[in-house]
Amino acid sequence: MSQAQLTVSHHMTADGVHVVVLTGEIDHTTTDLFRQALTAQDGFPPYTVIDFRAVTFMDSSGINVLVTANNAARARDGWLRLAHTPQPVAEVLHIVGLDDLIPLYPTLDEALAPQTAA
Repeated sequence: MSQAQLTVSHHMTADGVHVVVLTGEIDHTTTDLFRQALTAQDGFPPYTVIDFRAVTFMDSSGINVLVTANNAARARDGWLRLAHTPQPVAEVLHIVGLDDLIPLYPTLDEALAPQTAA
C-alpha cells in the first residue's frame, strides 16, 4: 500500500488572507501536513481560503482538519472559505453537511472577494 502524496503552497494576500493551495490526496497519512499548512505561527489565521483545484481525494481525516480550522477562524471572528472544490471532494463535504458551514466558491478570486451582507 502506497502512502498518499500531498503538496502545499501558501501565501498571504495584501488584505491579510492566508491562501493555501493543495495538490494531491488528503487522508490519514497527509493530515499533519494539511493541518500545519493551515496553522500560522500564532495558531490558525482568522481569514483563510483553501484552493482545492488539484485535490484528487479527501477522506474523513481532511474533514476533521477543516472543522478544526473553521472553528478556530470563527473563534477569531474570521472565516474559512474553499475554492475550486472538485466534485468528489464537494460530495464528501455535502454528505457530512460541512458545505452548510464553510462556503464553497467556484474560483479563488470569488473566495477572496469581500462579502457583502445581503
